[in-house]
Amino acid sequence: MFIVFEGLDGSGQSTQATMLRDYLVSKGKQVVLTKEQTDGIIGGFIKSSLKKEWQVSPLALQLLFVADRAHHLDKEIKPSLDEGKIVICDRYIFSTLAFGGLNIDADFLKNINSKFLKPDITFILDVPTEVCLERIHSSRVSHLELFEKKSKMDKVRRNYLSLKNFFPNVFVINGYRTKEEVFANIKDVVEHSTS
Repeated sequence: MFIVFEGLDGSGQSTQATMLRDYLVSKGKQVVLTKEQTDGIIGGFIKSSLKKEWQVSPLALQLLFVADRAHHLDKEIKPSLDEGKIVICDRYIFSTLAFGGLNIDADFLKNINSKFLKPDITFILDVPTEVCLERIHSSRVSHLELFEKKSKMDKVRRNYLSLKNFFPNVFVINGYRTKEEVFANIKDVVEHSTS
């Protein structure tokens, strides 16, 4: 099973992905927790761009994300699924469509991602932009990254919500609750899907 978590920075997707991994491992499942952008060479270029350490055009940045995803699928996600493991990914195609859609034609982005493996379950954690920004400020000492301005994040949030019917089994989860309450929803969905 391939499970993806999506949402604004500060929405809690990394926390929930880790909680789900830990829960499934406690049930005796073999689980791989991974993320995009990756820690590989292409992911490093992306991270330095997001931190504004070097300038790249919006199109070049989105093509880097797609290249990173293609490599990620070939080297980690597909081999893990072939071994019968559950793969949980923190960010995937919807991040490209939601963030990239600020500057790049959405149909183009959908087309260049169209051949990639579709998740079995996608969770979009929906949290108000103001709350996400508060969480980012309280958890990070560095400056805000490229997309972390309220006006941009408001648009990204709308883009995410517009994708709820793009794949089968997309669940929009209210992330503006305690992490335990959010996880209870997620666990119910996963258990129902695996039963």
